[in-house]
Amino acid sequence: MCHIFAGQPPETYENQTRSVRIGGHSTSIRLEAAFWTVLEDVAAHQGMSLGKFVTKLHDEVLDLHGEVRNFASLLRCSCLIYLAEVRPAGVAAAPARERYLCESARLHLEAAE
Repeated sequence: MCHIFAGQPPETYENQTRSVRIGGHSTSIRLEAAFWTVLEDVAAHQGMSLGKFVTKLHDEVLDLHGEVRNFASLLRCSCLIYLAEVRPAGVAAAPARERYLCESARLHLEAAE
């Protein structure tokens, strides 16, 4: 696997808890640091603060489905959708994949370019 998965810095998958206000109530959401980073990018892409984006997403899910089940998982899946389908072209994923590649994979990529 080279180091693309195993070599990631532990701080990227460390849990972070953030407080947000949804529907007039304060609540805490716990996600891995990497997901918070992507959510900040998503919010900026939408022209909103992170808190505003999270609240708007919650409200839209509530309107569509009548309830919001497992909101933290919904946020993680939203990050995956953003990275796969929505992120503007030319915006690099952070952190760059080259940081985690083993030498043989790095040489293979260089040869392909």
